[in-house]
Amino acid sequence: MKHLFIINPAAGKGKNLKLIPIIEEIFKNKEDKYFIEITKCAGHATEIAKSYSQKGDYRIYSVGGDGTLNEVLNGMVNSSSSLAVIPCGTGNDFIKSIYNFSKNYKIEDLLMKIINGKEKFIDLCTFNYRYFINIASVGFDAEVAYNAIKVKKFPCVGGMLAYIIGIIITVFKYNSYKLKINIDEKVLELDGLLAAIANGRYYGGGIFVAPKARIDDGLFSICAIEKVSRLKILALFPKVIKGTHEDIKEVSFYQGSKVRIESDKPVAFNIDGEITKGKIAEFKIIKNGIKIIYP
Repeated sequence: MKHLFIINPAAGKGKNLKLIPIIEEIFKNKEDKYFIEITKCAGHATEIAKSYSQKGDYRIYSVGGDGTLNEVLNGMVNSSSSLAVIPCGTGNDFIKSIYNFSKNYKIEDLLMKIINGKEKFIDLCTFNYRYFINIASVGFDAEVAYNAIKVKKFPCVGGMLAYIIGIIITVFKYNSYKLKINIDEKVLELDGLLAAIANGRYYGGGIFVAPKARIDDGLFSICAIEKVSRLKILALFPKVIKGTHEDIKEVSFYQGSKVRIESDKPVAFNIDGEITKGKIAEFKIIKNGIKIIYP
């Protein structure tokens, strides 16, 4: 078996590099071949994953945050390689859908469990012509994610704290959008606060937006929230964080394998933590589209 570790030194404020001697020690007495590559710029993880996966089958380890994971994913899709997640970023949201992950974990222990883990097929998702694996969203929370990315640049600000600060900033300048949402054969039209199209269950540093989402059922879990007052936004999000927002009247949940969203004006989309803007987006789920390593 061949192992490729793609390490983003910018994620986790540079702590990821301390894993290199640990990886070397683990493989010292193993016959398996391993390779360590360190990313140098945005998009480099995609290039590395693509280069290796075109040459053969690897276990490809994304060592960083959810942004690094998305880059690695987009480099290795349509190959026979398998994907492993070493959570070393500030959010580490996707792995929470496959592993009972806590803030008190020891990365060395988890690293060994993943190296010795089992492969399993899960669902793969597309946003227009790009792949993602966790959650895509449109509207308010995409704007929150954009603002959270900016505040993460400050010392000691990351994960949930950055997201909460992002909410506060966004509340005072956000306007709702007229959204037309097609879910398979169902059509919704709403003055929308946000819509989350979920494969995984968590985003934004631990926000439990899609409690019923499953990464291997061939369906998206869609959470749509209608426009509410600025004051109610501040009351609503603590429930979204805990995953107890189903009883709020402006919140609806749906399931489907294809979603198309049209907005009356350009709106922010958050795709596994990457922000883009547009008026039309199409989402599709590919059942059993990627192999992932379970610890």
